[in-house]
Amino acid sequence: MSGTIGRRRGFGMFTLAMVALFVGLGIWQSQRRIEKHALIAALTERLAAAPAPLPSPSAWRTLEPAKDEFRRVSFTAAYARLPDAMVYSAGSAVREDISGPGTWAFLPAALPGGETIVINTGFVPNTMQDRGVEDRAVALLVTGAPVTLTGYIRFPETAGLLTPSENLAKRLWFARDHLAMAHALGWGAVAPFYVDLEAPAPENGIPKPGPLDVHLKDDHMQYAITWFTLAGAVLIAFGVWWRSQRRLQAASPGGR
Repeated sequence: MSGTIGRRRGFGMFTLAMVALFVGLGIWQSQRRIEKHALIAALTERLAAAPAPLPSPSAWRTLEPAKDEFRRVSFTAAYARLPDAMVYSAGSAVREDISGPGTWAFLPAALPGGETIVINTGFVPNTMQDRGVEDRAVALLVTGAPVTLTGYIRFPETAGLLTPSENLAKRLWFARDHLAMAHALGWGAVAPFYVDLEAPAPENGIPKPGPLDVHLKDDHMQYAITWFTLAGAVLIAFGVWWRSQRRLQAASPGGR
C-alpha cells in the first residue's frame, strides 16, 4: 500500500511540475507577443520617419540595436577605391521587391570628415555568386565623387553554427558582418553600424537599393495557446489516471 501511495504522490508531483512548466511557457509567449507588438510599432515608426542626419562619429558608440536599428538617415559620402564584399542571400525579410538567390554588395565609403562607413549598396541577382557581375556593377559606383545617400542604420549579424565560413578569394560572406569584412579586406576603422541603402539607385539598377519593409513573425499567440493546451491536457490525463486508480483501489479486497 505504501508503495502505491508513493507512486501516486510521485506521479502527482511530476504532473504538477509539467503543468507549471507549460503554463510558464504560455505566459512567457504571451509576454513575448506584447514585446513583439511594441517592437513592430517602433520599427514601423522609424521606417516611416523622414531621413535624419547621420549621427556624429562621437555618438556612434552610444548607438544600440534596440533603439537605433532601422533609423532612416541621409548623408554625403564618397565610395572608396577599396575591395568590395558580397553577402550571399536567398531572399530578404525586409525587402518585398527582392527574391533570391543573389548577393548584397557592401562597399566602404568616406565621410567628409574622413571617417569610413560601410554601405550595403543593394542587391545583385546572381545565382552562382559570380564575382565578375558585382565587379562590373560596383565599378560604376566608385567614381570618387561625393554623393548624397539615404538609407537605414543596421547592425552586424552574428554568424550561426551552421553559417558557412567566408570565401576570401571571392570576397564572399554569408552573414552581414561588416566589421569582419573591414578587418579581412583592409578597410581600416569603420563605423560600428552599416547603412542599408534606400537611394539613389544606379541607372542600370544594379546593385538594387530600395526601401525597407519589416515584417516580423508574430506566432506567439499560437505558441501560447499550444502551451496552455498542453497544460490542460496533462491535467486531464492526470485526472483520468487518478480516477482509474481510485476505482482499482475500491475494487481491490483491501479497498472495501
